[in-house]
Amino acid sequence: MLGNSGDKMYATIDGNATKRDSRYLAITNAFLPGEDSVAEKMREAFEKILEGRAADIGFMYDSIEAHPATPLTPEAIRIVLPKIRGDATWLRVETILQSILDTTIEPSRSRRMWLNQIVASEDAIYGPAEWDVLRDDSKILQPGDEITLGFDGGLRDDSTCLLALRVSDGFACVLGLWEKPDGPAGKDWEVPREQVNSAVHEAFAAFSVQGMYADVALWESYISEWSATYGEGLAVKAPGKDAIGWDMRSSLKASTMAHERLVRSVLDRKLVHDGDRKLRRHVLNARRRTNNFGLSFGKESRESPKKVDAYAALMLAHEALVDLRARGKQVRKRTGRGFFL
Repeated sequence: MLGNSGDKMYATIDGNATKRDSRYLAITNAFLPGEDSVAEKMREAFEKILEGRAADIGFMYDSIEAHPATPLTPEAIRIVLPKIRGDATWLRVETILQSILDTTIEPSRSRRMWLNQIVASEDAIYGPAEWDVLRDDSKILQPGDEITLGFDGGLRDDSTCLLALRVSDGFACVLGLWEKPDGPAGKDWEVPREQVNSAVHEAFAAFSVQGMYADVALWESYISEWSATYGEGLAVKAPGKDAIGWDMRSSLKASTMAHERLVRSVLDRKLVHDGDRKLRRHVLNARRRTNNFGLSFGKESRESPKKVDAYAALMLAHEALVDLRARGKQVRKRTGRGFFL
């Protein structure tokens, strides 16, 4: 941790090991999110490698974690703990069980210490348990699927995301996520707007898009063009001046209510996803922001590198899906039959 010079010690160990052409081993319990500890930075570095956002430097990371839905009951602990402890057979299950059942000990601490679970920080909207349980690797978008699209765009620092939700089952799939690279590669970087534009056109060509809600900030001209091209064919249209533009800045109430509907769908397990690591990162980065209308979201701080743009795109796609389903209930299909008096 920063507070006890852990970062400096880690840097020193790494430097000494590099000079000697040696390796070093770090062993720890699950980190506490938000402390900016060395353990947290190591996990983030490993995930960057898995996502392809960082070079594979031979970094080995091994973590045996209990399933997010594991209950803290004697029956479950007696089954799970022997699997989590591995070859640390000196850890006595019954002794640890007594600690877990001790009501003076926070359950979140027990999960970190004994189940090796990464428990969400206090202001996080979701923890890994709420999101990971929605994973279904068998899901895949097929050409022609009916979908809604959500779009949140940046320019230089913020990410840009295009995300689809399948109408039939609420399956969330990232169609494109453009993020500023770390290090020197990020200098003077800008979102490749024509790549993004092409991705939108490809989505409309490949799928049956029922609605698309796009935050208009920084992308007004593109959104106007998309609306002019595809607006007439959409089953639901955004509440703004055109068919696709959904201005998250114009109505705090509308954005907050849309966010609360998304949260409810996630917690009620009405959505599914394919385990996309980048989407997961953005979802778990989202922090609680309350206002007069309810629960909204934001980054942990204005300058934080932990982005939430894919989460914003998910909210917009979900809101389009909510409106589509509401419209379906309100609009009765024509039967072709008439009654004459």
